[in-house]
Amino acid sequence: MIDAQRLILASTSPYRRELLNRLGLPFETCAPDFTEALPGSMPPRELVRFNTLGKARSVARQYPEATIIGSDQLAVCGDTVLGKPGSHQAAAEQLSFLSGKSVDFLTGMALISNAEEQYACVPFRVYFRKLGSAEIEAYLHADKPYDCAGSFKSESLGIALFERMQGDDPTALMGLPLITLSSWLHPLRRV
Repeated sequence: MIDAQRLILASTSPYRRELLNRLGLPFETCAPDFTEALPGSMPPRELVRFNTLGKARSVARQYPEATIIGSDQLAVCGDTVLGKPGSHQAAAEQLSFLSGKSVDFLTGMALISNAEEQYACVPFRVYFRKLGSAEIEAYLHADKPYDCAGSFKSESLGIALFERMQGDDPTALMGLPLITLSSWLHPLRRV
């Protein structure tokens, strides 16, 4: 049973907050008190699950009466796990590495309500075009995606870097799979 009185997003991400706003439900945000495991500490799918549930559970301990949404995302290209670049130089290196390749985004999502947990990992694949250094520089100066895994914002100009995309839920690529979440929150929705 989902608690309709209080919905809390276990994240301070402005991207996840913007996505959750699309559902038209009142919610709060709370920064999880959780130290994420680092890439390489376990296989990518296990890592996403560990971090997603860890974030959601940490907030659920603070607010046991609420419904908690947690999410985490990893970008994986071959055997390389890509984090948030944090700087212009690191973003340029990531995009140069990704040029002409495909990247799998693994977005984990958890819902905890009344001590019951739901979890899903929603994959999404992006195929990058061949990118030249001038194009990469122009993109980075325009979008500044330094806080985004993979060094791009698909909801912005970053979409122009792709050859194609493959997946069931494009919002998973942005960090919160709304199709899955909508089905989980169905009792709360008005639409």
